[in-house]
Amino acid sequence: MLSSKEIRRGFIEFFQAREHAFVPSSPVVPQGDETLLFANAGMNQFKDIFLGLKPPEWRRAVNSQKCLRVSGKHNDLEEVGRDTYHHTFFEMLGNWSFNDYFKAEAIAWAWELLTKVWGINPDQLWATVFAGDAKDGLPRDEEAAGLWPKLTSLPVERILAFGKKENFWEMGETGPCGPCSEIHIDLGPDRCDKKGEPGHKCRVNGDCARYIELWNLVFIQFNRQPSGNLVPLSARYIDTGAGLERVVSVLQNKRSNYDTDLFMPIIRATGELSGHEYTSQLGHKTDNAFRVIADHIRALTFAITDGATPSNEGRGYVLRRILRRAARFGRELDLHDPFLYKLVPVVVDCLGDAFPEIRERADYVATVIEAEEASFGRTLDRGLDLFTVAADRAAQSPAKTISGDEAFQLYDTYGFPIDLTQLMAQERVVQIELPQTEDLYKYHTDQCEATILGWIDSTGFHKQGEIPRAADVGLVLEKTCFYAEAGGQVGDTGIIEVSSEGARPPSGVTPAGGGWATGRFVVEETTKVANTVIHRGKLAAGALHVGQEVTVAVSLDRNATRKNHTATHVLQWALQQVLGKSVQQQGSYVGPDYLRFDFTYPKAPTREELKEAERLVRQKIGDDLPVTWTVLPRQEAEKLGAMALFGEKYGSEVRVVCLGAPDKDHIDEAFSREFCGGTHVDRLGVIGGFKILREESVSAGVRRITALTGQGLTAYLEKGSEIAEQLATMLQVPAEKLPERVAQLLEDNKRLAKQLKTASKTGGPDTMAEARKLLDASAKIGESSVVVGRLSTTSVDRAREAIDMLKKKAKSAAIVLAYEEDGKVTLLAGVTDDLIKKLKAGDIVKTIAPIVDGGGGGKPQMAQAGGKNPAKIDDALAEATKLVKEKLA
Repeated sequence: MLSSKEIRRGFIEFFQAREHAFVPSSPVVPQGDETLLFANAGMNQFKDIFLGLKPPEWRRAVNSQKCLRVSGKHNDLEEVGRDTYHHTFFEMLGNWSFNDYFKAEAIAWAWELLTKVWGINPDQLWATVFAGDAKDGLPRDEEAAGLWPKLTSLPVERILAFGKKENFWEMGETGPCGPCSEIHIDLGPDRCDKKGEPGHKCRVNGDCARYIELWNLVFIQFNRQPSGNLVPLSARYIDTGAGLERVVSVLQNKRSNYDTDLFMPIIRATGELSGHEYTSQLGHKTDNAFRVIADHIRALTFAITDGATPSNEGRGYVLRRILRRAARFGRELDLHDPFLYKLVPVVVDCLGDAFPEIRERADYVATVIEAEEASFGRTLDRGLDLFTVAADRAAQSPAKTISGDEAFQLYDTYGFPIDLTQLMAQERVVQIELPQTEDLYKYHTDQCEATILGWIDSTGFHKQGEIPRAADVGLVLEKTCFYAEAGGQVGDTGIIEVSSEGARPPSGVTPAGGGWATGRFVVEETTKVANTVIHRGKLAAGALHVGQEVTVAVSLDRNATRKNHTATHVLQWALQQVLGKSVQQQGSYVGPDYLRFDFTYPKAPTREELKEAERLVRQKIGDDLPVTWTVLPRQEAEKLGAMALFGEKYGSEVRVVCLGAPDKDHIDEAFSREFCGGTHVDRLGVIGGFKILREESVSAGVRRITALTGQGLTAYLEKGSEIAEQLATMLQVPAEKLPERVAQLLEDNKRLAKQLKTASKTGGPDTMAEARKLLDASAKIGESSVVVGRLSTTSVDRAREAIDMLKKKAKSAAIVLAYEEDGKVTLLAGVTDDLIKKLKAGDIVKTIAPIVDGGGGGKPQMAQAGGKNPAKIDDALAEATKLVKEKLA
């Protein structure tokens, strides 16, 4: 039976023998392609060639591409573990032709490899071709349909035609595309997992596991224009893809991808950690957990190796979901302590030969995973208990829904992302119901009127009654102008209150004493769960009731936050001007105090590059250009070049923030256009200034800039000016001369340090002379000298040099030296190589150090110890003499 390593290598070598260049897999984290969260197909790294943006480096290419499908239409996350073949991470075997060979060679070579090299029975194989499409004016692919029976032993009855959905491949809504031909395998009637279901029939492109696709051959020969029309390409390409995991399961005759040698080492290691046994059953709770863990640890290992890190934004949030999902399934196997990181070496053993980068970064990957596991694990078990209670309660209700307060508590207290709760709810066949908040007012005003719908505390969601005084609660309103934390921007703070003039009881409520008190609720943070905005804080004064009309007012901090958020947009534009269009946002923090911007770039920008980016930002601020925004259909926004953040979920309509456009009707004039749901200033001049504080690395290929604007920048500059004035006074020079004066001080310090080092060797007692005297007076045992004695105060380096000198002069010696400095003892021992079988320097100092109230150790040839009792130095040396003589006698 071929191993997965042999199968991967065999595929690559087969095509190398046919003049294909081996092109290593691109990182699973794309660099410079804002349209992709993760690499999800083998063709990703060749996209610019297909688009005609750059010439090909090779006529033919072959590789095994690392792929991750966890977002958009290619999202297999929720299916992983339930069946035998869905994965988040997988390898795509592929061969490419760049205007070289075409359909005949692609078909013939695929057939040869499958049937003659790998020995698959031709009678099990089927082929599909494009049936044509009237709307696009495309006929049936008669060329491919004719080549299959001509070049292979396939009978015409096993060559089937399918429509556009199955057999026409497109990169996107525009761009290169073409018909495809797929190779399917019939695994036999016993592999059908739909037996007995009414109306089911096993067939190619059906819905059971009997027939599976092995290899897709794409014939790229058209370009779809923005109008929707297809025009023939001047160049024709071949792009094929065969999932390694599926090919291996067929060649190893396994019923499941997870039973192959790509996954079983991980599953066995998980079994050893958990004490549970994998039985390869579907619909089995613990077996599902084994499969999820095996899949997810592969995805995590490769994604973190290639530069992604778990976080609350973009691809980092996707990784966090994967990791927390795996940790949650670990509880099904009684794994409550961090365990995923222990599986990283197993992944490396399985895949490290093909992808050496995971071996090089294994320790780092394991550290990241362990830290994330530990953080989440502290609350996961309690959260799972809470979810179980909520789900059991929901299962007994007619609506089968988990209440909003329970979902919020899972999110707020136990760190469960709302989609993880939804996923768990789906597994339990229950739903989540949350009240909705209208929050569009956040874009138009800092104050509005609203009605209290209820509040959330540790006991649940309350739809009636009085808000508790001084308790931490989450207030829910029917509308709000508060911005809930999202997209890197912090949630707003502020006040929700009712004044005496506007105080009115809610309908049907009679206030005690016949009057109605005023109330003041202090909002400390604002978050969002699904479509509900939660105003977290405390009732600071008076009383508030559900149903009451209140005034909602955002704090002045929002102004500073607006400035910082708009500045991040200008900064991204500036970085792209200086460093190139490969710069793409990877995350951000936008608050009132400072801004942080993470971006893709393979190395540290130079000081000059950062200064130029800073200058460009300030220039735009000085131009005081307008800032506007509009809501557009997503496709229209993308055509305008609006940038999206990796991993963000967008609907059919998106909000686009435009910098430099005079109004919504002229957004094509903007120098920056970004998908963004945050709050911004109206004109760039309001930002007031910009200063980069620092630039640093976040992970491989990701850099981070921290910067200030507005009042934060003013305070920073004032503090810097104050420090400069203090230093100028201390050093007695004008402030503008400080750099010169400090440089002079550093140079003086360097010179003095050098003088001190020289003095330690030449000044004061001559350590070397003292050591030589000790050697001259030393006793001998055979040919070996026993040099034991006290030195005048010296340095450790000088004492070590003395021992080295004594070893060279004596040829064979055991040496113990001691000296006192500032009431502390230093002991050093040295033994020449010929004596270490009898006596080791480390053993000497370990024996005598306790005499001077100390301890130490070292190597057999040289060791050192310290002590706190100088009065006992002579006793320690006497013991050393005794020990050495006993050992050498």
